[in-house]
Amino acid sequence: MRFFFRSRVFLSAVAVLLLGASFLYYFLVFNEEPVATEVVTQDRQLPERDVIGLSVEGREIEAYTYVPLKGKDTRNIHLVFVGGIHGGYEWNSVLLAYTFIDYLNANLTIIPENVMVTVIPDANPDGVYNVIGKEGRFALEDVPSDTSTEPGRFNAHTVDLNRNFDCKWKPDGTWRGKEVSAGTGPFSEPESQSIRNFVMEHKPTAFVFWHSQANAVYASECREGILPETLSLMKVYADASLYPPVDSFDAYEVTGDAEGWLASVGIPAITVELKTHETIEWDRNIAGIKALFEYYRR
Repeated sequence: MRFFFRSRVFLSAVAVLLLGASFLYYFLVFNEEPVATEVVTQDRQLPERDVIGLSVEGREIEAYTYVPLKGKDTRNIHLVFVGGIHGGYEWNSVLLAYTFIDYLNANLTIIPENVMVTVIPDANPDGVYNVIGKEGRFALEDVPSDTSTEPGRFNAHTVDLNRNFDCKWKPDGTWRGKEVSAGTGPFSEPESQSIRNFVMEHKPTAFVFWHSQANAVYASECREGILPETLSLMKVYADASLYPPVDSFDAYEVTGDAEGWLASVGIPAITVELKTHETIEWDRNIAGIKALFEYYRR
């Protein structure tokens, strides 16, 4: 009899413990502090990676987009930064773009709440591979000592992509007094098609293209001249970065350039030319970027 009494006491104690554990679980799961909201908010700021197209040889053209906390909104300012349209010949513009991505990932709050940022680090991955010999992202130690090879400037069809857009297009473009292929027609190349399709789908506010090595910030123009907003962006970036501002590139005729085509569809674009082919000139360019952020901050 005593055995059964002790068993009933033991079972009752176990039931009480289980009931207490259930209440504790309910409290923790359904009555927790709203910490998870902050974690989700931070995750939403991380970039969305999209493949906006493929190169001639099938390499991905990536776009990393930082969406404002309140989500995508047509009222948002949408700034796009592009590197590498001239491939491995201007590899430092690609490395600068990837460095910018790393910086934003570590400093998400620098982006104004009303601004959406897209970075297209490599608009000519075949040209980069031709020089670097590595798929996708690369580091400074991957860069060979001699990157002056001109074929790295072009895509796998030997087309100069910055002569393949629909602004004053000609079949033979000019680069430093030499004739270069501009393709069989405007947007004949998959890489330039990728940029065009991205623009038509998203209709960004403004573009910044990184190039090298003219040491200047250039305004874009097509047949209708320079957009007033383009001049403002050029001045803002140039003043902060200390690259000289130049309204028009006049060293030789440029036809079919991406920046000019953007001007023709009403989108301001500036060309930032680094001083050399060897460095990313980070301090100067992050100063220019921050100045643009402040220019558009509401």
